[in-house]
Amino acid sequence: MKEEQKENIEPTSKSEKLSEDLKGTFGSFKSFLSDLLDIRSDTDRDSTIEAVKKDITFKGHNAWILIFSIFVASIGLNVSSTAVIIGAMLISPLMGPIVGIGLSVAINDIDTLRRSLINLGVMVGLSVFTAFLYFWVSPLTGSNAELEARTYPTILDVLVAIFGGLALIVAKTKKGTIASVIFGVAIATALMPPLCTVGYGLAQGNFSDAGGALYLFSINATFIALSTFVVSKLLGFPLVRYANSKRRRVTAQIASIIAIIVMVPSIYLFYNMLKESYFKQEATRFVEEELMIYEDSFLQKNSTIFAYNGGTDPKIEVSFLGKEIPSSVISLWRTKMKNYKNLEDASLIILQNENTESYDQLQYMREFKRRDSLSILNKDERISFLETELKKLSKLAEHQIPFNKVSKEAKINYDGLASFSYADKIISNFNTTDTIPEFRVAWADSIPQQDIQKNEMKLKEWLQFTLELDTLVFKRD
Repeated sequence: MKEEQKENIEPTSKSEKLSEDLKGTFGSFKSFLSDLLDIRSDTDRDSTIEAVKKDITFKGHNAWILIFSIFVASIGLNVSSTAVIIGAMLISPLMGPIVGIGLSVAINDIDTLRRSLINLGVMVGLSVFTAFLYFWVSPLTGSNAELEARTYPTILDVLVAIFGGLALIVAKTKKGTIASVIFGVAIATALMPPLCTVGYGLAQGNFSDAGGALYLFSINATFIALSTFVVSKLLGFPLVRYANSKRRRVTAQIASIIAIIVMVPSIYLFYNMLKESYFKQEATRFVEEELMIYEDSFLQKNSTIFAYNGGTDPKIEVSFLGKEIPSSVISLWRTKMKNYKNLEDASLIILQNENTESYDQLQYMREFKRRDSLSILNKDERISFLETELKKLSKLAEHQIPFNKVSKEAKINYDGLASFSYADKIISNFNTTDTIPEFRVAWADSIPQQDIQKNEMKLKEWLQFTLELDTLVFKRD
């Protein structure tokens, strides 16, 4: 009996021991992660607030540094030099007011928020004006890949701004700021090139590119400020104390409203950009899996357009060269497109040769006019008209009437045939012109009139059958 009790106790002891070991291992791992990722113990809140407020001020040296860095960045964009652009971003002081906005909202500091907004507005205005002056006087006015890349934000730009902003504020909160991190964030978030592109668009009168670049800058600035706000709240930065309790409540309410105004549109914007990114990924996969395998025509991949249009009217537009694609194939592609989750509401536009449902002659007319080549188009029209007339005039050439052979056979088959002639007869009703073969015959005087009529009827039928003619004119001389 005692042995049975002993056997029952031993497994229980082993189980408890294993459980204790697992708890100890988990606790050690948790402690390791806590030590590895904890930043609260090494955060200097007061020094961080003081440093951020110091960087907000924009005058004197900072103003000239910004002007010179904008010139450097504009030159880099103008000559499409990535190295020069990176150098300009290293010396740019644009980060200060943006971080100041996020921190001031987090700690309810309305005075700092006001200073940050004013200094940011002055910085943006001075940057755009400087870039405008450069591109206005620069002899190099053509666009390039570096400029075009800053005219529209993507989901990647948003992600870079979020994680770049997080890295920046975390670096600033550490005792002894990590300068290399701040430089890296300045390069990654790319605040200066969009502002330079705004100046370029204004100098060239291209307000679409200018608006897109300003939109990209706004995205980056918003998410950097938002990241600063979130980290400041998580690290428990102390709120600014006001002697007047009423003012403290009003300030807190204003800060909360500003935070909501910034966060809600940012989340919505991020969601829309994420959907657009999914749409373009699926559209690319659809084109590669379904359209590129079509062998009878060549897909012009460089001319493929994916237009999301805010999700209201997404489109995939592709161009083909070669044989005309049947409507049944296009319908099949559109049916298959519905199987792709993010392409269910998208429309497929196929551009190819004429006489297809998607061919747009006006597009080519605009291209001719844009190149001042309307005279070429007129020549093509005249050539096309002459070719049509030539076909009408040469209709009988398709049959290649062997007149010598036909006339000899007619002489053999019909006694009394004195002469046999052939010519093309051109007939017009003033709307259309047509060419009809005309045959003329003459008979010997000894042939009775009754036999002549009978022979002419047979001869006409024989000519139509032998020469495969639908119509002909038959006359007697």
